[in-house]
Amino acid sequence: MENFYLILVVVLFALAISDLIVGVSNDAVNFLNSAVGSKAAPKWVIFLMASLGVLIGATFSSGMMEVARKGIFHPDMFVFSEIMIIFLAVMITDVILLDMFNTFGMPTSTTVSIVFELLGAAVAVSIVKIKAAGGSVVMELSQYINSSKALAIITGILLSVFIAFTVGAIVQYLTRLLFTFKYRGPMKYFGSAFGGLAITVITYFIVIKGMKGSTFASIEVASGETVQEWLMHHTGLMLIYSFGFWIVFIQLLKWIFNIKILKVVVLAGTFALAMAFAGNDLVNFIGVPLAGYNSFQAWVAQGATNPDTFSMAMLAGKVGTPTFMLLIAGLVMIVTLIMSKKAKSVIATSLDLSRQKEGDERFGSSFAARVIVRGTTKFNNRLSKVLPAAVTQGVNSRFEPHSYVSEEDQNPPSFDKVRASVNLVVASILIAIGTSLKLPLSTTYVTFMVAMGTSLSDRAWDRESAVYRISGVFAVIGGWFLTALIAFSVSGLVALIIAVSGKFMIFVFVVIAIIMVIRTHTMMKKRDQQIAEEDEDIEEADAHEQILAKSSKQMIKAVKSSDQIITDGIDCFLEEDRNGLRKVQEASKKFSKKAKQNRDKVYSTVTKFTDGTLDTSHFYVQMMEHKREMAHAVHFMLQPMIKHVENNHKPFIEEQHTELKDVTKRIDKFFKSVLKDIEAKTFEDLDQIIEERDDILEQIYKMEKNQIKRIKNKMVNTRNSQLFFKLISEMEYLLLHTVNLVKAYRDFITNTLQKNN
Repeated sequence: MENFYLILVVVLFALAISDLIVGVSNDAVNFLNSAVGSKAAPKWVIFLMASLGVLIGATFSSGMMEVARKGIFHPDMFVFSEIMIIFLAVMITDVILLDMFNTFGMPTSTTVSIVFELLGAAVAVSIVKIKAAGGSVVMELSQYINSSKALAIITGILLSVFIAFTVGAIVQYLTRLLFTFKYRGPMKYFGSAFGGLAITVITYFIVIKGMKGSTFASIEVASGETVQEWLMHHTGLMLIYSFGFWIVFIQLLKWIFNIKILKVVVLAGTFALAMAFAGNDLVNFIGVPLAGYNSFQAWVAQGATNPDTFSMAMLAGKVGTPTFMLLIAGLVMIVTLIMSKKAKSVIATSLDLSRQKEGDERFGSSFAARVIVRGTTKFNNRLSKVLPAAVTQGVNSRFEPHSYVSEEDQNPPSFDKVRASVNLVVASILIAIGTSLKLPLSTTYVTFMVAMGTSLSDRAWDRESAVYRISGVFAVIGGWFLTALIAFSVSGLVALIIAVSGKFMIFVFVVIAIIMVIRTHTMMKKRDQQIAEEDEDIEEADAHEQILAKSSKQMIKAVKSSDQIITDGIDCFLEEDRNGLRKVQEASKKFSKKAKQNRDKVYSTVTKFTDGTLDTSHFYVQMMEHKREMAHAVHFMLQPMIKHVENNHKPFIEEQHTELKDVTKRIDKFFKSVLKDIEAKTFEDLDQIIEERDDILEQIYKMEKNQIKRIKNKMVNTRNSQLFFKLISEMEYLLLHTVNLVKAYRDFITNTLQKNN
């Protein structure tokens, strides 16, 4: 029996490593968002500061481990075998849940996930235990569960979301009024004071967070007080001295080394938040396995007695965590931080919602977002009528956009260092206040909502992007509440099945977790590969050879997609192959989506063309329009065929079969000729292609006449005729736009080459 539980402890630690990897991938957005978004320093410097913060913070986290042991349930009410079921259910669920959020690039709270997983598993095991003893679940459950903790967490979610967003928005508004987007001028006069204040706040945050659970907090000073008590009694004095020191120090750095103040603030803030993350959130990843290990040690120390009777009251006491374990966990976190692609995906979501410039919006619009934007716009219009014109003009002048980067920069920052500094300072002080008041705050919620509040004040959410950004924020917040629901439900279900079916189910669930992680990893890899393959966006820095290559890639894909969809679609329709039609439908959706993306990016693409290429830009716009129309044609051809087959309507008669197969073969041959001409870029066969098209159009006109004859002879019904006419009409439409696409592409190529010769 001892060996069996030893295996379970090993499984717990294996899950802990997995949880560290998926957890850090999600939580990295908390402390990397501002530095990465503002490009405050080279990435290796940002990761170095974050890594140092993580490593130091990990050694401070020992005192936090008790949360996993006694924060959610009363351990003295459970025995060793039940505790192990709870801990294993929690870790299995946590790995699956966090990996799922990472795959979709959605930031969530690892604190909320672990708390509700512990709650769900403990409730499930408690119910089984109470029922087995013949007791009342309603009356006795409170003896097992620390329900006030869960209520405090939910309250913390609501409070932190509202407070962080509001405070972030107000502070950024005032900061931008002072510095404007042309901040380099005001920074000469107020920079030292701003930097001193910011780093004082960050220092206070580091001290407050570092004290919580650290070993040196209880060391006595000369006055007989502990370090923590002394700091609590002399907080004001410490802040004054710190503020004065940092003002002088920053000014000296500026004079002697010409170091940029905001860069120092952002890097210091990144270090502080990374340290807080490791110190506060490490318990979310290894707290449960360590509690399981401590339980196993206590059980073995008592002679490995019956696990079904050995009480876990020892978990209620203080148990120190070996420093080497914390350091190992810190190193795993650092490696994950640097290597994880999923971390980059989560960071990208936050940056997309807060960036200053226009771009592709990750989220669609929602009814709630539209209502909010409409209401806010009306309120602003009324407010501007009430306020004096001089006031509104003065305020607007402070928020006039100004490029804070070189126009040659092909990958500019998402926002400037002023906003990055405010993000870090406000998040730091809110978390520090929450910690000192012992309020249950989530670092994820605070940092994310502060970033959203500052982006709102910076007018990054204008009328062109507001509905999409607000919908994105709602999606993320909804994901947070979904985290709690899924964590509680799945963890409870896993614990219930293990408790009822036997401990062998543990290994079944471990295998399921491994399979799901592998599947999401494969899915992520395929998605990244697909994005890399579809890298067709024209950049301003592209030489004309690259412009030609990328545009050629776009055209070739459009022609191949149209050819494949129409030939496969007609074949599957005539054979009444539902599964085949569904596959063709997926290809059509993909083609339509890409065509829409290319057309929607016309504005940004045209602005990237160098001066003097007006004609080239005009032809590029035409290309995108014709490509979009081709996608429409194949879509509107395919949809009625799918509907016809799905509804089990009569198939086409033999004569129609023959006509459709014949015209499809000719269209396929036509597309092959088009493809050859585009790939060669000579366009010598364009006249022949036009001739081929006209011949096919002539055949389509004959098919139309034949169908009219069939109608008169009552060989076909109304539904048959409507579908047949629709198919040949869209074929005609497709052929016309394909030739127009080739002509526009020819003119685009010709003009591009002429401009660069």
